[in-house]
Amino acid sequence: MIRKKSFIMLFIIFYTLFPALSMASMTFDPNYILSDEELEDYNSMSLNDVENFLGQQKGILKNYVCEDKAGEKRKAPEVIYTLAQKNKLNPKFMLTLLQKEQSLLTDPHPTENQLNAAVGYGCPDKGGCNPRWNSFFKQINSSYLQFRAYLDDNPKNYSNRYEPGNTYIFKRHNTDSATIDIVTPENKATAAFYDYTPHVYYGNYNFWKIWNEYFPSKDKFFPDGSLLKKKGEAGVYLIQNGEKRPFLTKSALLSRYSLDKVVEVGKNDLDAYKIGKPIKFSNYSLLRSEGKIYLLVDDSIRKIKSNEVFKKIGFNPEEIIDVEKKDLDGYTIGTTITEKDIYPTGALLQNKKTGGIYFVINGKKQPIWDKAIMKIDFPNKKIIPVSEKELAKYPTAAPLKIKDRELIKSFTSPVVYVISNGYKKPIASEETFNSLGYKWKNIIEVNNRVLEIHPTGATINLDSKNSGIQIAGM
Repeated sequence: MIRKKSFIMLFIIFYTLFPALSMASMTFDPNYILSDEELEDYNSMSLNDVENFLGQQKGILKNYVCEDKAGEKRKAPEVIYTLAQKNKLNPKFMLTLLQKEQSLLTDPHPTENQLNAAVGYGCPDKGGCNPRWNSFFKQINSSYLQFRAYLDDNPKNYSNRYEPGNTYIFKRHNTDSATIDIVTPENKATAAFYDYTPHVYYGNYNFWKIWNEYFPSKDKFFPDGSLLKKKGEAGVYLIQNGEKRPFLTKSALLSRYSLDKVVEVGKNDLDAYKIGKPIKFSNYSLLRSEGKIYLLVDDSIRKIKSNEVFKKIGFNPEEIIDVEKKDLDGYTIGTTITEKDIYPTGALLQNKKTGGIYFVINGKKQPIWDKAIMKIDFPNKKIIPVSEKELAKYPTAAPLKIKDRELIKSFTSPVVYVISNGYKKPIASEETFNSLGYKWKNIIEVNNRVLEIHPTGATINLDSKNSGIQIAGM
């Protein structure tokens, strides 16, 4: 069992701040501003994190002092953090609101009016702010209370004008009445935002924009090879080349991957990816198009030379699937399967004399340097004992690598890696590991020789204690 403490020993020396996601590459969805989970993630920052974050901004809030309800002096970071804990709401939400309403994160010389109306609580569009909530502490406290009451379905003090699932029409703020926005909030958090600020643009769009600038989601930082599914939904996607490829059938998924490797993510994380080519057929399917039969092997199709070869190898004609030519678009064209291809789907051959095991496919043999690789890559393949003479028929290729998305570590080091595009990418911290939805039980220990055949890629670091997502250069 891998202990979580192993990450304590992983030190990242060279950090380069990865640029924040371009807002142009993201699409604002007025029906879904923030997930309920994100709004209620009250442990997303510690008090020290809040202080450090404010210290990195141009504004004065890190050292700003206000009075609480009892007249005690309190610093702004403490107010933001302690009230977040009390109401079980994300302090990042309040930090974003402070910038959205009064630019208090970046304004080095805010007026008293800005501070007294810090988050716009009790400040309707028409008319001035209600003096009842005229103080920094009251603004923060009341805003937290309103959102908490809304999420708890407590309408005693708040109107709950907007509810998830209902459709609302908004006139575009500061434009003529002919411009409207139609919104159907998809979750409680989004409805609560409209209850607080009944505008799409110049209001909730600004919140979304600022949130993603300061606190970008994991978004596209799932390594290639990751298997993702949206919480509460059944569909599974393969992340590949920056796109999400949906599995159209359960058999297409299970013929390639274990369900145990699927990571549940929020809507925003999945929506960050464009839809790629669907994965429709099970691995090793026999596909027939225009009279030609192909064997599907991962992302390539191998033409079967003739009907005679088809019969000799022992394929079952009842398993042939007739497809259109367009169904084969996007697949790499592999080598043609001839009568010499005894193992078209690959085989594990073991040298009877030495005990060495090889993976044989496409007429070549790849040595396997650790039995763990067999368990990872071929959990259901049987080992076939053969003579040295038989093995000599196949030229030796590079050692077999571990498949993408797998989590590995050596026996002698605590560093955990994820395999992506053949690279081993170090995971910087326990927080990053958990943020990516990985499971400790899925970490597999391998020998150092196996690590060496995988070049080291960029370290993955999603540590929220930094202002944004970072990639550590190696």
